[in-house]
Amino acid sequence: MAFPQSKPFRSFGPKVIPHGVIDNSEGAVTLGKIDHGVTENPYERRFSPYDFNGGTCVAIAGADYAVIAADTRLSSGYEILSRKMSKLHKLTPKCILGSAGCKTDVDQLRSVLDIKMKVYQHNHRKTMATPAVAQMLGNTLYYKRFFPYYAFNVFGGIDEDGKGAIYSYDAIGSFERTSVTATGSGQAYIIPLLDNVITHRNRTDEKRDLPKEEVIELVKDAFISCGERDIHTGDQVEIAVITKDGIETIMFDLKAD
Repeated sequence: MAFPQSKPFRSFGPKVIPHGVIDNSEGAVTLGKIDHGVTENPYERRFSPYDFNGGTCVAIAGADYAVIAADTRLSSGYEILSRKMSKLHKLTPKCILGSAGCKTDVDQLRSVLDIKMKVYQHNHRKTMATPAVAQMLGNTLYYKRFFPYYAFNVFGGIDEDGKGAIYSYDAIGSFERTSVTATGSGQAYIIPLLDNVITHRNRTDEKRDLPKEEVIELVKDAFISCGERDIHTGDQVEIAVITKDGIETIMFDLKAD
């Protein structure tokens, strides 16, 4: 005698779903196997040859002088790598290069410029003039336009007539001579102040020529204000004053946090 088959037991407990399977209204969907972040599915990795090490550079031209200043903080992200790293580089006794951006690219750019300056010195038995150095810097940056130096530069000094000469650059060598310029992480905070106080834009009072002593104090105030807003600017500001008599360097302490 055949016994009737009983119905399968139905469990009312929670449904067990195997690892790597998603159960939805359309049925079970199997995912790719995952093992602590290393998957068998295609995934993307990113690499950048550049790092932005922060910093701010400012340059101001006067009637018979040029002032170039930069802070001394070297950082990467939220980490301070050095508090005493100069961003100014003397090219001749009458001109200085200020650079912010990737420290390794800045060092390489300085090395290339120094070599070209020595070659010119040996060939012509004289020091390159400030406008000529400005053009050489633009050409050097342009030669690397397909893989640019991650360096944002201001350049300044005294020209053949004894007047202050300031040049502003982009990353691939386009440049112009101007009376004031700034670059780096704090550029957006300093340029409006310089436009108002130095170049006298959108002002109705009479513009006057500022002596270098007053410009130095304005630069100090500008960096104090910038350091309050920009975490990549701080520690100290190095101020180089270029005149026909040479280069004078002034150090001014900023906040160190």
